[in-house]
Amino acid sequence: MNREQKTALVESLKDDFKNSQASFLVGYKGLSVNQMQTLRRAVRAKGGKLKIAKNRLVKRAVSEVDGVCALQEQLKEQLGVVFAADEFTQVAKVLSDFSKNNPALSLVAGCLEAELIDKAKISQLAMLPSRDVLLSQLAGTLQAPTTKFAALLNTMVIRLLWTLKQVGDKKQ
Repeated sequence: MNREQKTALVESLKDDFKNSQASFLVGYKGLSVNQMQTLRRAVRAKGGKLKIAKNRLVKRAVSEVDGVCALQEQLKEQLGVVFAADEFTQVAKVLSDFSKNNPALSLVAGCLEAELIDKAKISQLAMLPSRDVLLSQLAGTLQAPTTKFAALLNTMVIRLLWTLKQVGDKKQ
């Protein structure tokens, strides 16, 4: 790899760090090529991106981006960087599930909105529902009082009609 290619790779990594909501460091030592391709496809399907580069180049990119400098301490051994642009919970779920099925993949650390997160927090992120599910739960919660009030009014009308019917039956 010549100097221009390294510079281009560092710029690409900096752009990915800037444009992603979350980034995760994963150890991939011991994974086969087929397993890596499967992981790349799964991450890409959820809107993420897996990049493999030398730690020296990743450190250079991290040092030039604000908010991810805490990742420099974690850059040891063979690590890949997974970027999540939109649905970081779904990308974390893919990584967590893949690491359970393939023990060679290890979750090292991550950076979520300029905060360093460890392996346990990545697993917690993986358990969160997707954005669409959370939005639908919020909509249901906001709609619940109105729905219950409408049901209460409907019940009152039904009771009034039932009472009037009872009075009418007694008069006959």
